[in-house]
Amino acid sequence: MNSDQTEAALSIAPGSQATAFADLDRDLRCLADSRAHWVGTTVAERIAILGEIKGAVMSVAHGWVEAAAKSKGIAAGTALEGEEWLAGPYALMVYCNQMMRTLSHVEGARHLDQVPMRELANGQLVARVLPNSVWDHVLLSGIKADVWMEPGVTRANIRQHTAATYDPASPRHKTGKVALVLGAGNVAAIAPLDVLHKLIAENEVVILKLNPINDYLAAFLQTALKSLVDRGVLRIVRGGKEIGEFLCNHPLVETIHITGAGATHDAIVWGAGAEGLASKAAGTPRNTRAITSELGAVCPTIVVPGPWSAADIAFQAEQVATQKLHNAGFNCVACQVLVVSRDWRQKAAFMSALERIFAHAAGRSLYYPGAAERLAAFSANNTNVRSVPCTGSGEVLIASLNGQSSATVRTVEVFAPALGFAELAGADPELFLQDAIRFANEELYGTLGANIVIHPATIARIGRKRFEELLIGLRYGTIAVNTWTGVGFLTPQATWGAFPGHTLDDVQSGIGMVHNTCLFDRAQRTVVEAPFRPFPRSLLSLSFALLPRPPWFITHRRGRTLGRLLVAFQYRPGWLKIPRIFLNALLG
Repeated sequence: MNSDQTEAALSIAPGSQATAFADLDRDLRCLADSRAHWVGTTVAERIAILGEIKGAVMSVAHGWVEAAAKSKGIAAGTALEGEEWLAGPYALMVYCNQMMRTLSHVEGARHLDQVPMRELANGQLVARVLPNSVWDHVLLSGIKADVWMEPGVTRANIRQHTAATYDPASPRHKTGKVALVLGAGNVAAIAPLDVLHKLIAENEVVILKLNPINDYLAAFLQTALKSLVDRGVLRIVRGGKEIGEFLCNHPLVETIHITGAGATHDAIVWGAGAEGLASKAAGTPRNTRAITSELGAVCPTIVVPGPWSAADIAFQAEQVATQKLHNAGFNCVACQVLVVSRDWRQKAAFMSALERIFAHAAGRSLYYPGAAERLAAFSANNTNVRSVPCTGSGEVLIASLNGQSSATVRTVEVFAPALGFAELAGADPELFLQDAIRFANEELYGTLGANIVIHPATIARIGRKRFEELLIGLRYGTIAVNTWTGVGFLTPQATWGAFPGHTLDDVQSGIGMVHNTCLFDRAQRTVVEAPFRPFPRSLLSLSFALLPRPPWFITHRRGRTLGRLLVAFQYRPGWLKIPRIFLNALLG
């Protein structure tokens, strides 16, 4: 989820460079030798490995979170540490649980027996991947995640397009390759999740190069993924640009996966500077390896006009503020453009509530390199920028995209706490949503994630079937309705990546998908939906979705405690852990 993968200048002294490259060469040869062994690793052993990883993650979770929080300037012991619990150990733990569940029934794709399916109006097949367990119903009641298949995938042939890696009749079953994973510098779980996807879903052994921004994770990941390192199918390395270039061009590296910036991707594929531009223009890539990627976007949040109460406005202001300021704004699916109706009578009240949340947000460190320069460019490219100072330190920049704003706000990911504000005409919800979808598709760069905030009465007015028809036309890899696409990232059975169709010479948000613990081979996108505003349905409800605010909200007062409790729960789920989770969620 990292947009600007700036390689910090970790220069290698000439005398040590040769030694470093020799060590990497040795590691790659060992990995190449382990390809056949990994392909032959049984499903039972893979399940056991994932179980071992869970235990190892639990052993380093506290230190992992403390190191990440310190590096990002989060004050020790504050609620904001919860972000590091959820976007680090929790995400990895949930992935292990979900993949173990799939592998337990992967023969013949029998794991799909427990996945409800339906068709959209256009015939596309939809798989309901969340909820899929009693714990989902208890802790995430009301939150749903659907994976939409590509056209042509049907109930009759879905098993032919699922888990090919585990089908003895498929060529992918016996394929073993050496993969290079270039880790992201912003979110701790991205690199290990990408590693596990390569190993478990694609049968490829991995050399992981960490980003210099968060390579302090090396020690924690060495322990967490020790079961893979000890088996010779994973190597974890650190270093700067020289190391990255060496690995990208090493003859033993067969595939590459990068989470980062489009510029970094193009430098790998086409080359740097004038040489790269010439290669791209000629269609002659310098690097011909199979390259998959997740490269960020200018992500929109579409606020559909409707009959909102004061409580609705207050809650959704927290929702959108979280979409912008979670992880200090350094998320590839952070909201960059807020799309609202200029004719919505509650527009001013909503914008005022949003700015109040920004103003009361805890101060954040601009820990990611280049943020100050990108914020300065955001200000320079717009004549109507205003600053909302945050509590303690920091600010959020807001610019109207109507009038004299620069096109760069629509086409360049800011990757910092800045927000574009676009007003479109129209008070009719359906017509406004149509126009907003056109705006997102045609004027905003990338296709990674889009959010829609819409009142249930408004969906009823449009009609559920018609609403889904409109979503079909919104070309994004993850769509979140009344929640944030970041929830899709934390749902490993969902897919994560750009909308299919990008090419190496127009890569935008990337090529390929990760996570996807259901192992769909022809998935198109994920749609996540949550209740519009939490409220207790009954005194017995233990649902985050039905409590005052979800634990990932930047406004949650018990985020740190909840994050720690949720990691412990995913390690060993049990009913006795539920009351404490419920109490801390309620007090948030």
